[in-house]
Amino acid sequence: MRAVQPLRLLAQDAEDLKVISAALQDAIGKVGDIRFDPADHTLTIALNRFRWEAEGSPTHERVRAALQLGGVISVQARNLKREPRDAVIELLAIEFHPGEAPGGEVRLTFAGDGELRAEVECVDVALADVSAPWPARHAPKHDLAEG
Repeated sequence: MRAVQPLRLLAQDAEDLKVISAALQDAIGKVGDIRFDPADHTLTIALNRFRWEAEGSPTHERVRAALQLGGVISVQARNLKREPRDAVIELLAIEFHPGEAPGGEVRLTFAGDGELRAEVECVDVALADVSAPWPARHAPKHDLAEG
């Protein structure tokens, strides 16, 4: 089985962002790994993402990844506390909600009803794996409610 290459993804619209959201589903990190730099207009988050694209390999894997949003005007958090900095967060999804074109809001939804809302000038999002993968004990599982 050939090795899966590190991910390097860019999103410039809502459809592109769906691909990044899928790659980051169930990524885990720490509150202290979220950084908003108002001078550079960037929001950066370091996460340990599950390598969904390597599913089917003999072992499950995680990899350290960096997510960066550019053109960020402001950031608001809901149900995410800044302390303790080592509090664990689990990313569930990322969505773009259009505002005055080409801007809008990028929403990051976390387990436990947490949310980050970044007001952006436009969709300018990058995801890059920044480490070698390591074995994960388990694959994330979801209990899907029947509708």
